Amino acid sequence: MRGTVGEIVLVDLNQERCEGEAMDLSHAAPLTNPVRVWTGNYDDCRTADVVMLAAGASQRQGETRMDLLHRNAAVFSEVVPRVAGQGILLVATNPVDVMSHLAWKISGLPAEQVIGSGTVLDTARFRHLLGKALGVDPRNVHAYILGEHGDSEVAAWSRTTVAGVPLDEFCSRTACPFPQFDREHIFSATRDAAREIVSRKGATYYAVAAALARITEAILHNQHAVLSVSTLTPSALGLGELYLSLPAVIGRDGVERVVPLPLSSQEQSDLEGSAAVLKKAIDELGY
Repeated sequence: MRGTVGEIVLVDLNQERCEGEAMDLSHAAPLTNPVRVWTGNYDDCRTADVVMLAAGASQRQGETRMDLLHRNAAVFSEVVPRVAGQGILLVATNPVDVMSHLAWKISGLPAEQVIGSGTVLDTARFRHLLGKALGVDPRNVHAYILGEHGDSEVAAWSRTTVAGVPLDEFCSRTACPFPQFDREHIFSATRDAAREIVSRKGATYYAVAAALARITEAILHNQHAVLSVSTLTPSALGLGELYLSLPAVIGRDGVERVVPLPLSSQEQSDLEGSAAVLKKAIDELGY
């Protein structure tokens, strides 16, 4: 619908369902942008500019993203070698940070070519809730969720700005009440959003699709956009060799560089704790 691509190939174990999805999407093309949508196979992925991996089990009600770990690791062990080619691997499968690390190891591709959707969606949720609380367009809020896309994620409150003004200063200058309670509520609503949606409709669809489309757009249009994707952490950060979400510059070749945020001591400690959670999961898988 964005007009970002001219061709989309769908691959699924359920061939009949896949064909039905391709037909349904194709019928929307005359109402949006010219794009060919068709059903293919794993080999078709090898020449794609971007391969979006959403293969695996879905999160069930009451289940954490980490509960999916072993089931989806088995799926990736089979699928990734068959789809890795010349393009970017964009991972959406949960737990996305561990699955991205796994895809990097299995594919043999450079780390910059393997990207997880990370906290791009969490960051969007965070900005939406902040904008709503402050009475401003969320596009004028700059704020990031870092670390795991999951229960240990971290809100970078100390780096949050509104119209270029630090959050606390913005509130004092514009007389907008924003007490500590609101911060706790906004963060928990951000972190637990997927769980709330899953309990109501079974899965999340639209916002995560928009997040993936945004990352794809940044890659194919070489936008050098700063997005909080899941990427291999630079050794200088001292978090270990693992994938987690940090602001990164995204262009045609994938991750160009990570943007290190100067965090408060508590935020840094929380980020290290989040890294430890992911490291434990990676070690569990033997990677």
